[in-house]
Amino acid sequence: MNKDCMVCQRIESILQGQNPYFVKELETGYVVIGDFQRFKGYTVFICKECQPELHFLDPEFKKKFLEEMSIVSEAVYDAFKPDKLNYELLGTGNAIHMHWHLFPRREGDIPVKGPVWKLDKKEMYAEKYRPTPSELEQYKQRLLKSLNKIQRQKEWGCKKSHRKKHRWGREASA
Repeated sequence: MNKDCMVCQRIESILQGQNPYFVKELETGYVVIGDFQRFKGYTVFICKECQPELHFLDPEFKKKFLEEMSIVSEAVYDAFKPDKLNYELLGTGNAIHMHWHLFPRREGDIPVKGPVWKLDKKEMYAEKYRPTPSELEQYKQRLLKSLNKIQRQKEWGCKKSHRKKHRWGREASA
């Protein structure tokens, strides 16, 4: 644990039971609901290892980390039903520690098409987007329920039996 790393500090708060956004611990990381919900269901998946790059991870750990990120993203999609998910693996400044940002996107959710970072920071992190305790609990329970369901499906080798028509006309697994 690097005491100068903002992400390691967040992990420490999880381990001490003091992070209200914590959803679930997985083998390679921690699932948390984002502090601000400008994009309903915004979730972060934090790597347990304080590394700045994927290629610095042990190959087996890296494969598992990517597999678990995929499971978390599927759970976010299932729980919050976005039109599209945006994925970003970040780590900069005093948060160089890798962590995935999973943004549920909806048509017209920002004034100008593009990545979420086109939004002004004042808009993205406005207090009105910080979930109330009851909203936070609702988001956490929705995500946890979907995460547990998808993990069970993966463990049991279940295949999805239905297809969802994607809004762009292509079919995507639902």
